[in-house]
Amino acid sequence: MSAPSIRKTYTIKEAAALTGLPASTLRYYESIGVITPIGRGASSKHRVYTPEDLDLLTWVSCLSATGMSVSDMRRYVANGALGAGAAREQIDLLTSQQELLAVEARSIALRRRYVALKIDYWQAVQAGDDTRAVELSDEARSLADELQKTKKR
Repeated sequence: MSAPSIRKTYTIKEAAALTGLPASTLRYYESIGVITPIGRGASSKHRVYTPEDLDLLTWVSCLSATGMSVSDMRRYVANGALGAGAAREQIDLLTSQQELLAVEARSIALRRRYVALKIDYWQAVQAGDDTRAVELSDEARSLADELQKTKKR
């Protein structure tokens, strides 16, 4: 006869530390259905997280880090339980997120370029190179216009 296996479980504090999500976010994700209800301790009635719960929360944490909306995360997690039948929608959700990140990356690249131009401008001013300072100022003004357009999208 084999001894019953003891399964490791985690408190909400431990789950938060292991997933990088605050306890309040864990409770919120459960309350709005991003994750299924978490089991409760028999006597304490406190949330008891399993290794499988932590795996799911790690995936959700990664999706959240990409900036994915809560509603898309909810759909993604629900679709995961459907397996291959939901593959098309999973691909569509992730492709949309990839496109949003590409737009964000372009915006960040523009802002970095703007800051670099302003550094170069002030270095030219410091060096007394008025011609270069004017060129850089004009280039920064043009880039500022481009940045304004990306904010409006």
